[in-house]
Amino acid sequence: MAVNSLGLNKAPSETRVVVAMSGGVDSSVVAALMHEQGYDVVGLTMQLYDHGEALMKKGACCAGQDIYDARRVADQLGFPHYVLDYESRFKDDVIDDFADSYLRGETPIPCIRCNQTVKFRDMLATAEELEGDVLVTGHYVQRIEGPQGSELHRAVDPGKDQSYFLFATTQNQLDRLRFPLGGQSKEETRRQAERIGLAVADKPDSQDICFVPDGDYAGLVGRLRPGALVPGDIVDLEGQVVGPHNGIVNYTIGQRRGLNIGGSAEPLYVVRLEPKLNRVVVGPKSALARSLVYVKELNWLGAPLSADEPGQEVRVKLRSAQAPQNAFIRALSEQHRDRAVIELLEPAFGIAPGQAAVVYDGERVLGGGWIEGAEQMA
Repeated sequence: MAVNSLGLNKAPSETRVVVAMSGGVDSSVVAALMHEQGYDVVGLTMQLYDHGEALMKKGACCAGQDIYDARRVADQLGFPHYVLDYESRFKDDVIDDFADSYLRGETPIPCIRCNQTVKFRDMLATAEELEGDVLVTGHYVQRIEGPQGSELHRAVDPGKDQSYFLFATTQNQLDRLRFPLGGQSKEETRRQAERIGLAVADKPDSQDICFVPDGDYAGLVGRLRPGALVPGDIVDLEGQVVGPHNGIVNYTIGQRRGLNIGGSAEPLYVVRLEPKLNRVVVGPKSALARSLVYVKELNWLGAPLSADEPGQEVRVKLRSAQAPQNAFIRALSEQHRDRAVIELLEPAFGIAPGQAAVVYDGERVLGGGWIEGAEQMA
């Protein structure tokens, strides 16, 4: 039997495809295309928080309107659709982690935690319970069969590539996931939505973090963790007080604007946060230079890393919007292969704990980890 479009040796009608539907145009088009190709489609939508909470606002991803839109697409095309109550899991794994990360002086990325936990871990488990052959999503990333098995690659459309946010996808998960949109542009997705006649064809993309649609991260952390907005001192590299701050959750490493301090002959940046002392440390841009990056919770999809120097030559992204840069990566030690050291060939500025370091070999994602610290080589 010929391999179907999802790479399985089954007829589409005999292949159950579970589609993660957020209510947006991307996942709706994916579901429609799978249905159009004759697959046995089942839609799943996550309910991630109480729609009545004052914390959440209209228009946030996976809120009431989005669930309604996902169900409307399923009804239009005629396949079953289920809503999964993941509120408590989302609070424990994503929202609480987000708040606690800020308290530790980190700059978290909850979208990655969401993909890592409730989206892929929990939804894949539900897909298996539904006897699904694969879980299909609307992410812009590519899954390619390589000589050693399935590989994760950047999307064809660089402006929509989401590979940075999917670095924590494990090999076992990747084997059971499919990303039909990774080989096309967002414009093509919109055209497909219009061709099929989906009601969400003109729906705008979601912005900001889904559970903080107003962008007030510090305010949310303050509500979740009373006392997080305790004022303190902004100090220079010598420890001299140069101004006050209104809670370290309002600051991130590399920040220049909003410091409200004067008297310096050159621009000052946040160099580090000291949550135990409740201090924000500032200095010149040169003080931000870092060439060694330490990562934890390493998820690796390539050949096993060695702990020997200099390590494997790669390219690495330290923020989602930054271009990859040349580096070497090695395991921290033979005993600690879940942690790694990344040596940058050129120093980077503004590396923040809590962000992700994602490692590439050309277009392929080799893996990545969470930044726990950085330093400048002597």
